Amino acid sequence: MRHFGHIPPVVRDRLFHREPADFTAASPAPTLAAALGATLYSPATRPALADDIRKQAACGVVSMVLCLEDSIDDAEVAGGEANLVRQFADLDAGGGETPLLFIRIREPEQIPDLVHRLGPTARLLSGFVLPKFTEERGSAFLEALTGAEPDGGRPLFAMPVLESPELLHLESRADSLAGIARTVDKYRDRILALRLGVTDFCSVYGLRRTPDMTAYDVQIVAGVIADVVNVLGRSDGTGFTITGPVWEYFRVQARMFKPQLRRSPFMEGRADQLRTTLIEHDLDGLLREIELDRANGLLGKTCIHPSHVAPVHALSVVSHEEFSDAQDILRPDRDGGGVLRSAYTNKMNEVKPHRAWAERTLLRAEAFGVAREDIGFVELLTAGLSG
Repeated sequence: MRHFGHIPPVVRDRLFHREPADFTAASPAPTLAAALGATLYSPATRPALADDIRKQAACGVVSMVLCLEDSIDDAEVAGGEANLVRQFADLDAGGGETPLLFIRIREPEQIPDLVHRLGPTARLLSGFVLPKFTEERGSAFLEALTGAEPDGGRPLFAMPVLESPELLHLESRADSLAGIARTVDKYRDRILALRLGVTDFCSVYGLRRTPDMTAYDVQIVAGVIADVVNVLGRSDGTGFTITGPVWEYFRVQARMFKPQLRRSPFMEGRADQLRTTLIEHDLDGLLREIELDRANGLLGKTCIHPSHVAPVHALSVVSHEEFSDAQDILRPDRDGGGVLRSAYTNKMNEVKPHRAWAERTLLRAEAFGVAREDIGFVELLTAGLSG
């Protein structure tokens, strides 16, 4: 599979200076973590789940979470588990390429049970999403994952969700983060990415952001995100990939503020209709949040609606300017450091301070590609939507 693989080769050639690379579920963990992109959640109880997965894969989705936790009623868990077994059998019988598939469970005991019940079709499973992850709960989840792997016949990854009240409350945050750090470090080879449960963060204080506000506009949430990245997202080799929070909105609602999506990225007349469509569907706030995610050290995003996938992926493509800067910074003859003028002559690149950024940028370029010099977000989004 690969990002933008659903659009025709001739279109990709027109868009990309360097196309996204192919990857599989067996690719190295750093590659998969960078390539997760828009991870689409779906309730595990959907009766035509296998068909849904095939449909989304054909539209460019490369990672999905099949949820047995908050998205379904407590009384539906047993039925959801049975449905997953049936739907995985359907997927296996149908053949073809599937996205990276993860199951979000509630309790550690579900991991070995589901792997056993899936039988040979567990080879389609990339891992599990572990909710309300703390040091105490996390160890039990990860031990269960490690024990279940031989039955699955392939490596299984974990994606812990950081969403517990202990992490939000100021008096317990430092201890909670330290405990989580100890746990994920112990099982480092199992951790694909850490996910943020911002909806749960807001619920602790009875908050809910509107379509005109990003997670970073809710200061108590922004503070938690900053602390999580501070402890768990460091670029010194101790950190992990941390993904962006869910965007909840996909329906038209009344606006209180002037739309955030200005005309500047849409100067050409052909983009006016796209701009109008994005604003009408409350996606301008999503676009701003995606940009803020990356500025704050997050990569990829939790998505609950297919309409969010294309914007996430379009904004994940590395611009030609970013790629040029990253390559200059990482040139072998620059190992000694120093400062150089950008090839675009609009900034200074400091080799040592910007090295970690450059390495991260080239990893993203491998997953999402590098846009041609004259290609921007509008063209990438239009191609993603029409593919």
